[in-house]
Amino acid sequence: MQSTQLDLVDLLPRAWSGESPLANLATHTTTPVESGRLLRHVEGLDKRLHKRFVDAFDVDGQLSRQAVSFQGNKTRAAYRWYKYKEAFSAGLVERIIRREKLASGTVLDPFAGMGTTLFAASSMGLDAHGIEVLPVGQELINSRLQIEANFHTGLDERLTKWSHGQHWEHFPADHPLPELRITKDAYSPGTVEAVSKFLTALEYEAPELRPVLRLALLCVLESISYTRKDGQYLRWDYRSGRRQGRKRFDKGRITTFAAAISSKIAEIVGDLRTGGEPLFVPSASRRGAVQLFAGSSLKVLPVLPPSSYSAVITSPPYCNRYDYTRTYALELAMLGVGEDALRCLRQEMLTCTVENREKDLLELNPGWQLALDTVRQEELLQAILCYLESERKASQLNNTGIPRMVRGYFDEMACVIQELSRVLKPSAVVYMVNDNVRYAGASVSVDLILSSIAESLGFRVERISLLPNGKGNSSQQMGKHGRSVLRKCIYTWRKA
Repeated sequence: MQSTQLDLVDLLPRAWSGESPLANLATHTTTPVESGRLLRHVEGLDKRLHKRFVDAFDVDGQLSRQAVSFQGNKTRAAYRWYKYKEAFSAGLVERIIRREKLASGTVLDPFAGMGTTLFAASSMGLDAHGIEVLPVGQELINSRLQIEANFHTGLDERLTKWSHGQHWEHFPADHPLPELRITKDAYSPGTVEAVSKFLTALEYEAPELRPVLRLALLCVLESISYTRKDGQYLRWDYRSGRRQGRKRFDKGRITTFAAAISSKIAEIVGDLRTGGEPLFVPSASRRGAVQLFAGSSLKVLPVLPPSSYSAVITSPPYCNRYDYTRTYALELAMLGVGEDALRCLRQEMLTCTVENREKDLLELNPGWQLALDTVRQEELLQAILCYLESERKASQLNNTGIPRMVRGYFDEMACVIQELSRVLKPSAVVYMVNDNVRYAGASVSVDLILSSIAESLGFRVERISLLPNGKGNSSQQMGKHGRSVLRKCIYTWRKA
């Protein structure tokens, strides 16, 4: 037994040097003793890497959950229209821009989401470019751009008629609601009829009003449905008729379509009238231009010109198994994304869910060999992958795709980091919001691993800013492996 244990750990350096495939380290089923030894080895390497970056860690008392989440946007005009749970706050972007004293240039967000970085930077006089693969994010950004470009005093009066007069009720329910298999029966029959009438009426409205009304519809889909976004998937209310799990889910009061859409249109109109915050009066002498690139960062970044951006402010998908094509399925269906397109979209996104298949990154860009070699040399990451693979072989993971997901996540993020180094100007900065995760008892220090990769790809790690309070691991993890507080961080990397 002891000999086998030594063999497993002693083989790890060969995996880091590329002499043997990682999978060969777990060709047999490990015993609990071997598993424990591998986990302790991971913990030792984690402590060593933490010691390397200890001077960069900074507990920032001004950071809060509100700053790094959508909660900070709940009272901000325009930013509050759509509840994009993965967003960070506009206030955080503004704070970063002031801290860096950015007065000119272009800011890049390669994972633009709902466009918080883009619009916050623009309001402070900076040009901003964003990359977004999810059609929901693209629609949110483009709709807001159209609204800002076309808004005039007559539009809010016409929108008020929609809000107070329920204009759509005078139209037939001729427009079928688009749906996917995973969104079937998401609404009551009365809601289906009301939304159908709304979509029919929309076709007869003036072009400059349609973006506002389409956006308002997207904003209320969750509240009028039997569903609630819940991390990796949609939770279904028992009234939907769908088969429930062990615990019946009661969403509570479901808003009627008329009440939800009228309230949302009124909110948008109020914000367009400035709503206590000058939405269309920039805080700088000029409003920066916003440009959105629709597609995957892995495909868009390589075609951007080198040394052209002054800063990156972003938050990539976390390595937490969240499948955005499921959590945003209602919106994707309404935007006309079909079954085949949904499957393709899931694979186009950065690998962060167990359903992602391995991407051929060198086929996408042979120049990423450096990034991939850097990942193979990350001792902590390779030890984590070895441990997860051994747990998979021992049937100790709740999903066998976890090792593939973790490996794909860091491979792809390394390629993104290499491209960011290429497109940034000398001494330009990256601010990245991200979470650490834990699988099978192994804490995956995303902050340490990505920062180490960044150092090898042309960056200097200036700070790893910590929220004063970390987050706990899942109840399943706590039940088996005990409680572990996971760091939530903002990384600051400077191009060397």
